[in-house]
Amino acid sequence: MKLGDITDIAVSGLQAQRSRMAVTASNVANAETTRTAEGGAYRRRDPVFRASSVASPFASRLDRALRGVEVTRVVSDPRPPVTRFDPGHPDANAEGFVAYPRVSVVEELTNMMSASRSYEANLVILSKVRAMSRAALQIGR
Repeated sequence: MKLGDITDIAVSGLQAQRSRMAVTASNVANAETTRTAEGGAYRRRDPVFRASSVASPFASRLDRALRGVEVTRVVSDPRPPVTRFDPGHPDANAEGFVAYPRVSVVEELTNMMSASRSYEANLVILSKVRAMSRAALQIGR
């Protein structure tokens, strides 16, 4: 395994967690959005991760087993919105109910913390690779 492969895996993790944080931030920002361009209340979104190869087709068997991560798509929550009685709201229906997004701010903040910790772990890996590279350069002196 090369240090470049380790770096590629860590960078793929950084990019995936950055995407996860962006989607989570969008969910929190739209937790009370009752009207969207698509119509209706905002739908909570989640990124879908997939393992991706970081090795070339001619790499060794071990190198081909190495996997990074990538976001393949972002899916919307299929559950119906939450309805609340709010007859004074401009988006209220005839009975006075408003459809609000099914977004739990507590759940979203937990997702944000998890993504942040994963991001930090990948940064630690990158700093360790840099330290190993420096140590390898010192051997020749």
